[in-house]
Amino acid sequence: MRNYVAFLVSLSVCIVVLISPADSQGKSVIPLKVSGNKSLVTVKVGNVVIPDILLDTGFGYDGLIIYNPDYRDSLDLTNAIEAQIGGAGSGNAQRALMIDSSGFLLGDREMTGQRIILLRSDIYKNFPSNGIIGYSIFGRYVTELDYDNNTMTLYERDERRIDKSWTAIPIYFKGNNIPWLDASVVISDEKPVSLSMYIDYAASDAVLLLERPHMKFQLPERTVNVHLGRGLSGEVYGRTGVISKLIVGPYELKNVKASFASAAVRSKQENADAILGSGSLKRFNLIFDYSNGKLYLKPNKYFRDKW
Repeated sequence: MRNYVAFLVSLSVCIVVLISPADSQGKSVIPLKVSGNKSLVTVKVGNVVIPDILLDTGFGYDGLIIYNPDYRDSLDLTNAIEAQIGGAGSGNAQRALMIDSSGFLLGDREMTGQRIILLRSDIYKNFPSNGIIGYSIFGRYVTELDYDNNTMTLYERDERRIDKSWTAIPIYFKGNNIPWLDASVVISDEKPVSLSMYIDYAASDAVLLLERPHMKFQLPERTVNVHLGRGLSGEVYGRTGVISKLIVGPYELKNVKASFASAAVRSKQENADAILGSGSLKRFNLIFDYSNGKLYLKPNKYFRDKW
């Protein structure tokens, strides 16, 4: 297990969201804090600086969720309305306050037309991050994550020129703004099995295989029952075990520590075979290009780290 409970968001936000693009401001380079398999940035809401906001491709809406209760008294909630949001877990959705059509700063980037959501419960009190951000970054910009230099660079669409040192992986979408790709696993010594999986960058797992009545894969012979983490709808329990290979494009990651959980509890995405997390993707420098349906990979300093 990790040093702290994994943050399992995989959001299904139970509110109607109006999409508004951020202002066009050219290229921005933003410091990236790396903590374990988590990638964190700092935002400024009004006059309040909020560090350690978690990057989450599973958050498919413009806006920011703040779950650290210490910020409740600092933010201007004058025009906030009640909302409910749900995610991984088998419990109820969380009550929240939402500020509609607001904004915040991310580095020198002014993000406008955003929704600021503040959880009313203390479900994530004392977590090592203060909130999450997703589509405001990945959906609006070509987003480069450089783990060799700990930077995130935002480009306007088609501004980033990709050279031959990068490997392109097709990504696709299934009725929402969460990215999917096809990758393969080898549990033991069988032929690789192709799986449809979505990317949840807030998840620390290398890969999480979803258990359903009819699965394309078998479980490893040896697994350990574990508490996988806490989602917005409650606790998530499952198993961990080692699989022989995780294959993403031309890259074969071997002897991978994988997680296994009930799809009904862990995932709100229909027909997903698996979830690809930051535990594997952090081994690459990445460029997310939603508009052109591409994820670009380049091995970095973490590529050969032990699992």
